[in-house]
Amino acid sequence: MPELPEVETVRRGLLPVLAGRRLVQVEQRRPDLRFPLPHHFGRRLEGRRVLGIGRRGKYLLIGLDGAETWLAHLGMSGRFCIDGADAGPAGAHDHLLFATDDGARLRFCDPRRFGFMDLVADGAIDIHPHLAGLGPDPLGDDFDAGWLAGRLAGRRAPLKAAILDQRVVAGMGNIYASESLFRARLSPLRMAGTVVGAPAERLVVAIRETFAEAIEAGGSSLRDHRQPSGELGFFQHRFAVYGRPGEPCPGCRCDVARTGGIRRILQSGRSTFYCGHRQR
Repeated sequence: MPELPEVETVRRGLLPVLAGRRLVQVEQRRPDLRFPLPHHFGRRLEGRRVLGIGRRGKYLLIGLDGAETWLAHLGMSGRFCIDGADAGPAGAHDHLLFATDDGARLRFCDPRRFGFMDLVADGAIDIHPHLAGLGPDPLGDDFDAGWLAGRLAGRRAPLKAAILDQRVVAGMGNIYASESLFRARLSPLRMAGTVVGAPAERLVVAIRETFAEAIEAGGSSLRDHRQPSGELGFFQHRFAVYGRPGEPCPGCRCDVARTGGIRRILQSGRSTFYCGHRQR
């Protein structure tokens, strides 16, 4: 599933095409994605001007005139695609087609249909069921060591499971949890409530740096993620531990023959990758 860096990459790719433009044509080709689309969704978008595009965690917030926000979540395989002059006809998985007043054409393609969209009154954004419980944006000023330690206080869950909680780190997912914990030199098995003081500071810095570098690289393209332009992200080529079991980790002097190198374990049914020597 796209995580914060992939969604932020999509947001940045859509901005020059949608912000300030009017949606002159919207073709809704099915009534639902993961959930039913809002009643007359395509008709309600048509003719609206896009005022801006924001993001909360893994959600896109596309501001519209008329004091409404178009809320979008990409799910497992959802992609916004900007069509070039040589674009072919819509495919079976192109569920929404858009045209703007300056001639740009876009598609929302979602083969697995795990994405969803909604139209929300601007005044109701903060209480929307999918947004109300989210923690602060990890790239914003409200996400700091004090706040993080406070959210982890008393939690006996493993640290990795705790930071995957969207109420703790909005936008965090499996890939960047492993990468952030490696940078912070913290074990994914460590009890979450023990992360206070210097460890909490390290983790905040690691999360920010990991996300920032991944965004700069266009996100990670392991299966479905592409930028709206169609380009792949390439942060997957910089992974320190994710998907690298048995290999030596960057900057570590542990004896791979003795330790086995980067370890892969299962936590809550998901793969976790870490260095048992470096991460405590």
